[in-house]
Amino acid sequence: MTADLPPQQTPRSLQGLRILDLSRILAAPTCTQLFGDLGAEIIKVERPGTGDDTRVWGPPFINDGTGEPTGLSAYFVCANRNKRSIAVDLASEAGAEVIRRLAAVSDVVIENYKPGDLARRGLGYDQLRQVKPDLIWCSVSGFGHTGPYAERIGYDFLVQAMGGIMSITGAPEEEGGEPMKVGVGVADIVCGLYAGVGILAALRHRDLTGEGQFIDLSLYDSQVAWLVNAATNYLVTGKRPRRLGNRHPNIVPYQTFRASDGHLVVAIGNDRQFARFADVMAHPEWAQDERFRSNPARVANHGALEALILEETRKRPVADWVERLVAAGVPAGPVAAIDEVLSDPHTLARGMVIEMPAPGLDQPLKLLGNPLKMSATPPVYERPPPRLDADREHILRHVLGLAPDEIQDLEERGAFAPTEV
Repeated sequence: MTADLPPQQTPRSLQGLRILDLSRILAAPTCTQLFGDLGAEIIKVERPGTGDDTRVWGPPFINDGTGEPTGLSAYFVCANRNKRSIAVDLASEAGAEVIRRLAAVSDVVIENYKPGDLARRGLGYDQLRQVKPDLIWCSVSGFGHTGPYAERIGYDFLVQAMGGIMSITGAPEEEGGEPMKVGVGVADIVCGLYAGVGILAALRHRDLTGEGQFIDLSLYDSQVAWLVNAATNYLVTGKRPRRLGNRHPNIVPYQTFRASDGHLVVAIGNDRQFARFADVMAHPEWAQDERFRSNPARVANHGALEALILEETRKRPVADWVERLVAAGVPAGPVAAIDEVLSDPHTLARGMVIEMPAPGLDQPLKLLGNPLKMSATPPVYERPPPRLDADREHILRHVLGLAPDEIQDLEERGAFAPTEV
């Protein structure tokens, strides 16, 4: 491992690992934030003057101590804590020199440039592994480095469409429904998680053999991979899956139902749960009805069962049904709004909303917590999302060990941008 090991009160599982983060937006930054939470040192290289695209993806923006918006958008801070920022002009020779020096003292490079862009600047994997032979390189792109779409630019929304998930999300076509994207950039997020797994696997291989490697990871491939059972349903039957709204293609009842004051979800996983559900609905005979006795029968007769259930669920409010169903051991819950989720006592008890002090802000910064609960090396929230170029001096002096005259030379040759966003 190459990074310095500052004293820590809490052991950190990835302590000593240094990642050179040449990425922006959401997929790869999600990966590097996760690594930062687990103790890796993340050096985030940003575009001079503007930085990561998501810094200006707002409003909303975080307000400073005077109530004025800062260069920290709510979007940017969701995936950029526990990182240091430096703004470098990769198009200048001096900037490219900085990147080569940083790569030489890093374990991992992660980037999401269009395939070939960095290589044309002399900063691709084949060039940088000459200065660091055991370097792990993870390239995150829209469509990968091979195949007919390799040259295309890919964003989450586009990949959700082309990767199939929108075709099965939304109300049924016969009800006038249209294809619908997922409400957050889930193709980006899943791709970032795959990146984390791939990097850890490559590091394990490096530690065993001394060999680095190149990881070619695309949003498109990740999106196709998480079609999971929807895709295998097609591969098994040859029948194209269709939009079912909130129903499940293989399990019934497993959907939303309207109550007197809102919607609840019932997620029946087996016939025993269905029998208990029928009892709560005051219709124990449903569990003995040949149309509903088994899950395959319920799938075949979902329309009839859905109508019967709706007659009952409309009679009581959501909270009443949830209390009765949970008490009977039936998986059920409300369709909660975001504010309800973030104030839910279970959310708070699980540490899924955290606060971080942030210089220049009038109050602590609230962020989502890391879902990993680790007994020996739990995630640590050490550094708030950085202002653009906030850590240039630290990185140049303490990571690269540059003297003041060397730093001045790089500045004069156009390596860095002004620190203002």
